[in-house]
Amino acid sequence: MNRAIRKEEDEKRKQILAGFKNNQRRFYTYMRSKQTVKDNVTVLRKDDGELTKTDQETVDLLSAYFKEVYTVEEVTKLPVVTEKDFDWNDADLNFDSMAVMEKLQKLNPDKSPGSDGIHPMLLKECANVLAEPLSLLFQESFDTGILPADWKTANIVPIFKKGNRTDRANYRPVSLTSVPCKIMESIIKQKLMKYLESNDLLCREQHGFRSGRSCLTNLLEALEIWTKALDEGYGLDVVYLDYRKAFDSVPHRRLIEKLKAFGIKGKLLHWLDNFLTSRTMKVGLRGTFSQLLEVLSGVPQGSVLGPLLFLLYVNELPSWIKCDMRMFADDTKLWCRIMKDTDSSVLQEDLDSLQSWSDIWQLKFNADKCKVMHIGHSFDTKYYMGDASATKELQVVKEERDLGVIITSDLKSSSQCLKSAATARRVIAMVRRTFRNMDIADFRLIYKVYIRPHLEFCIQAWSPHFLKDIEVLENVQKAATNLVPELRKYSYPIRLQKIGITTLVDRRVRGDMIEVHKLLTGKEQVDHKQFFILADKPYNLRGHEKKLEKGRSRLDSRKFFFSQRVVNGWNGLPAKVVNTESVNSFKNAYDRCCYKDMDDRS
Repeated sequence: MNRAIRKEEDEKRKQILAGFKNNQRRFYTYMRSKQTVKDNVTVLRKDDGELTKTDQETVDLLSAYFKEVYTVEEVTKLPVVTEKDFDWNDADLNFDSMAVMEKLQKLNPDKSPGSDGIHPMLLKECANVLAEPLSLLFQESFDTGILPADWKTANIVPIFKKGNRTDRANYRPVSLTSVPCKIMESIIKQKLMKYLESNDLLCREQHGFRSGRSCLTNLLEALEIWTKALDEGYGLDVVYLDYRKAFDSVPHRRLIEKLKAFGIKGKLLHWLDNFLTSRTMKVGLRGTFSQLLEVLSGVPQGSVLGPLLFLLYVNELPSWIKCDMRMFADDTKLWCRIMKDTDSSVLQEDLDSLQSWSDIWQLKFNADKCKVMHIGHSFDTKYYMGDASATKELQVVKEERDLGVIITSDLKSSSQCLKSAATARRVIAMVRRTFRNMDIADFRLIYKVYIRPHLEFCIQAWSPHFLKDIEVLENVQKAATNLVPELRKYSYPIRLQKIGITTLVDRRVRGDMIEVHKLLTGKEQVDHKQFFILADKPYNLRGHEKKLEKGRSRLDSRKFFFSQRVVNGWNGLPAKVVNTESVNSFKNAYDRCCYKDMDDRS
């Protein structure tokens, strides 16, 4: 009997893996079910110290907490914003049935519905029938500036961030909003983003929620500046800022004033005003809901337009400071060079300016969670933030998690390597418990989509160069290949060959070359000149016309950073690889050139 049960379970797992491409949600749901630590909300601690006993108590407690963070906006005297010399044209935005049809057909049927209960699977399957009536509905809503009540009611799902799971402050609200409304938002966002980008209205320091920009481009730009400064003999002070519930506390009237400054007027401004105001929410947990609450501030997390509206609200931050900064939505860091201890005054002035901005625009910084890191110097520089009632000294840290990557004061990647390896090994242990009889095809799928990404997130920004760190990561892949019983008798290089993958070292080199190609061809929407200098006389019979100059570096942190370590490898590539246009064609050409004897390099 037990043998039959195990056989049936193995067959079920095989079906799940075989159907991965067509039903990824089923695979990830199954894998989450095998985790020993669940992300679900269980119980929370009340003000009297007791734990909640029912889901109703839990959702009511969360609902009350989420309400506490709303901003009570001062509207008697709104700040004056300097308007841009551009004007939005409502005629550029229309909701024809073809545009709606395209959005319907791209819906992910695995997503959840909003409070109206309209499931994306239904909308996608009935796209041909629903495109025309939805088009008329969207146009009427846009023309009148009125949204249906269901579109402005959100089911709030509490998502755990980090820390104590019984602390309600460690959960953030994500809104499940109406899918038809999201389709309309998507069409509006597409046109609005085109308007903003074509008129260069978004600050270059912002990398969040923008095409061609990412966590990786943010980190690469920052670390390029930092490593260069250290190599030139400077120190650095880096301040990591933290907002107090950023997305939930954006004041609505001030946001509307800022939208006007971007030239957004007419029907679109009227529609966005209605979209933001008179919203309601209810917190849900396992089918239990709190009472409906009015949303007093913020842009709805989980909506399509919410992130873009937040970017517009903080877009002017770089103009308030003298130092350099980089942003990824609400994740903000700024820094200054330090040659003597008095150099810190510039950064302190910038912090004071940002505090003034915060007071004016009522988007508060959390001084308790703002941190400073001293890099490359030993001066006892101190920094302060806070309003007039409470000014606090910023905490000094030796390492900080920056967009998912651990940055340390010595700019070495050892901590990040250990963290990535530990996470991947936990996943390997879970896979070992779940998949007892795994063949090569099963392993290849699970490893690529579930294990290896933990070892390579933003790897171009922190690629290790110490042998001990390289081995830490490579040993994880070596351990993972042992999950396949039929391969355990072979050596590690043979196992890789039979599976059809390369060493992680080769993967990192390949990833570096792909990123260089993206930068030089404009696939990444950042200026490649901040990383590379094209050689004056690059072309010869054995080379290509895109060769890079090789600079001299004094410190290892600079010598082995992305912009320096890639030069020799890139210059050595044949022209037929370098001159490819698309990223996929570059990958294929690179693989044919470097891995002629392998069937799969991905």
